[in-house]
Amino acid sequence: MKADESIDCVGLYCPMPIVKTAEKIKQLKTGEILEIVADDKGIKADMPAWCKATGHECLGVEESKGEIKVYVKKVHE
Repeated sequence: MKADESIDCVGLYCPMPIVKTAEKIKQLKTGEILEIVADDKGIKADMPAWCKATGHECLGVEESKGEIKVYVKKVHE
């Protein structure tokens, strides 16, 4: 999936990937996509829950060789 921005959260554990995502998403324009790269399996449940709580859209989760990529679309300011 093509993302406008990417953040590296490898080695970070809950809640830091969510905290970093919340900080970065504020810098994006509405409609842009943020890729979050992590290795904490908790992000697979945490990020969709965060998106639901904040109104942003979780576009999907990809996992390969222990690396997890989550894609979040900024829906509003």
